[in-house]
Amino acid sequence: MAAPLLRATKVSKSFPIGGYLQKGGRRAVQILKDVSLEIFEGETLGLVGESGSGKSTLGRTLLRLYQADSGSIEFDGVDISKKSQSEIRPLRSKMQMIFQDPYSSLNPRRRIGDLISDPMRVHGMSDERQIQARLHELMDMVGLSNSFLSRFPHEFSGGQRQRIGIARAIALRPKFIVADEAVSALDVSVQAQVVNLLMDLQEELRLTYLFIAHDLSVVRQISTRTAVMYLGSIVEIGLTDDVLHNPAHPYTAALLSSVPHGPNDPSKPARIKLHGDPPSPLMPPSGCRFHTRCPFARENCSFEPPTPIAVGSGRFVNCHYPLV
Repeated sequence: MAAPLLRATKVSKSFPIGGYLQKGGRRAVQILKDVSLEIFEGETLGLVGESGSGKSTLGRTLLRLYQADSGSIEFDGVDISKKSQSEIRPLRSKMQMIFQDPYSSLNPRRRIGDLISDPMRVHGMSDERQIQARLHELMDMVGLSNSFLSRFPHEFSGGQRQRIGIARAIALRPKFIVADEAVSALDVSVQAQVVNLLMDLQEELRLTYLFIAHDLSVVRQISTRTAVMYLGSIVEIGLTDDVLHNPAHPYTAALLSSVPHGPNDPSKPARIKLHGDPPSPLMPPSGCRFHTRCPFARENCSFEPPTPIAVGSGRFVNCHYPLV
């Protein structure tokens, strides 16, 4: 198998919060705990999990928008985890992000043409004719009119704004894009259009995606593989069909059972009810982080952290007692 385009190894990330510890130092909440994954060129890795599980933080940490506390991140064969901002800047053109909110991710005071062309100028393109030609090419690629370039963000719908965000993300011909809930703020009909656009661009430009989402039906449509996060850790990762049709981790099974189905849908799984509230990341449980809510937990789950177990070709689950 070819080397991964991006490899994260035991990446952890915490954020300071108010107050101080009794023995000195700021209190901190750990959002990511020893996350390891690989993303291969040309694929889409879907990342799912409930709100607060650390999905967006992971995406931003992989792009070095956040500095990881520990662990390593390799992109295209280069370890970027310890590089300074000036050292990593030449790689920025190869790593881009599509943000969740198409309203707040665009500066309302600037015209669309300026917003999309800024990355080109920052990365050394100075010929105005080349910039304009590239702008027209990008607008055509995302299905928008060139006349939009002179207008402001508030003049567009949510779907159009997200297309503008996509045009900005691909302006520098990147290899890797983190799509952070890129369709969750859009109407269902517009979601389908944007997902189809992302898939077409991937085929045309040979893009690699980390696709963060809540909607499992969208993840099933676009993703090659899927990773499931719970309380800052990846609990299962594998081919999308395997993970979403035959879950190996109890949390994945519970997540899938919560998806609405028709009353007579034969594929509807039995409902798995998780008792209690999700633990606070300020005081995560010992052992397996899911054991406080897991219907299949045993005694050793409360004190012994699980390690990844292979449950098939390229499929891993962090569980002492996987379901498959």
